[in-house]
Amino acid sequence: MIKKLLVANRGEIAVRIIRTCKEMGIKTVAIYSQADKDSLHRYMADESICIGPNNISKSYNNIDNIIYLAIKTKCDAIHPGFGFLSENSSFARKCEENNLIFIGPKFEQIDKMGDKSTARETMIKAGVPVVLGSKGVITDVNDAIDIAKEIGYPILIKASSGGGGKGMRIVYNEDELKANFDMAKGEALSSFGNDEMYLEKYIENPRHIEVQVFGDKYGNVVHFGDRDCSMQRRNQKVIEESLSHYLDEGIRKKLYEAAVKAAKSINYIGAGTVEFIVDKDKNFYFIEMNTRIQVEHPITEMITGIDLIKLQILIASNEKIPYSQENIKFNGHAIECRINAEDPFDNFRPSPGRIDSIHVPGGLGVRFDSFVYGGYTIPPIYDSMIGKLICWGKNRNECISRMKRALDELIVEGVKTNIEFQKMLIESDAFVKDEHHTKFIENEFLKN
Repeated sequence: MIKKLLVANRGEIAVRIIRTCKEMGIKTVAIYSQADKDSLHRYMADESICIGPNNISKSYNNIDNIIYLAIKTKCDAIHPGFGFLSENSSFARKCEENNLIFIGPKFEQIDKMGDKSTARETMIKAGVPVVLGSKGVITDVNDAIDIAKEIGYPILIKASSGGGGKGMRIVYNEDELKANFDMAKGEALSSFGNDEMYLEKYIENPRHIEVQVFGDKYGNVVHFGDRDCSMQRRNQKVIEESLSHYLDEGIRKKLYEAAVKAAKSINYIGAGTVEFIVDKDKNFYFIEMNTRIQVEHPITEMITGIDLIKLQILIASNEKIPYSQENIKFNGHAIECRINAEDPFDNFRPSPGRIDSIHVPGGLGVRFDSFVYGGYTIPPIYDSMIGKLICWGKNRNECISRMKRALDELIVEGVKTNIEFQKMLIESDAFVKDEHHTKFIENEFLKN
């Protein structure tokens, strides 16, 4: 069993990992940049060390320094959280080479699923439905034009190594493809160091539904249900819920079978999320697999009662998944609202600065995952998310009512936040009636 673990991340996910480690009796080492010297995670850990300056390439993405500190502090393992190095195969490989347990899949699996064109080819071989598109990577706009003529517009240009909407463009004709292809390539290169692209047929106004899977070293793969992540803005998730009410039980069963098949096709180990888009006719298509824990994992924990971070650690410690598919039960409904320090009424401008005071909601079925506190100063250089408000209810209607109440109770003074915006979304007819889609916020909600 792991005795000491370095948390190679910051913010609320670092706090989240440390909490589980404390319950498991595992000592923790937190790393922090100079800008994060007052962040909660460094005070919660047993030890904390400044990893470097504010620039992430010299701090949270500095592989050599992180490995060195893990060895120096006599850690057995490293948990990468999400973002930063969590899907970096070189980091996973270096952990292995230095006899450090990487809490995640093997580097070969990260490589296979991290490159989206390779992942697509792998899923086609495994018999998992994929959207029509290019068979491999594309580097030339003329090749892109030829493929677009084959599969028809609209087309989605996507970065092969992408994520978070970077290097992604929707185009409706050849002129738009010519105008956007090189821009998307440039954005991909600056964001991921790789300008390889691929094309997909663009499914208009889809639902985005993902399946949480876990695999172990003994060939066992199980799923922990689905999450509906359709409430998005600029390809970034805003609200997530579980289970999706958009699916009927027949489609849901097929979706789960496809997700498990995807994980088994690469002998997957650890936590993974198989992401699908679902069209208006309830046809579903694989889009990518995230080889890490997700931001929205708490809603799955709320409906299953299972600590997914603990399960990650157990699997990395060579234990079998302690659940059969039959004894993973789903109870009630859960919703997560991402709370950001930003001003939705000023084009979502980030709002770093000092939090004068904060009041966190409580009561039955309410959870708030965060790293901020009264007197904390949010640095201007990282992601604007300061917390996640998660609510559970016996059914979707009760959960929505509880979320409204919890959002009313959540008070953050000193900086602008999206709390009021989240209230408006939760109360919108489209959300209440479950009739929204991935472009609802941009194309409908913000235009009203």
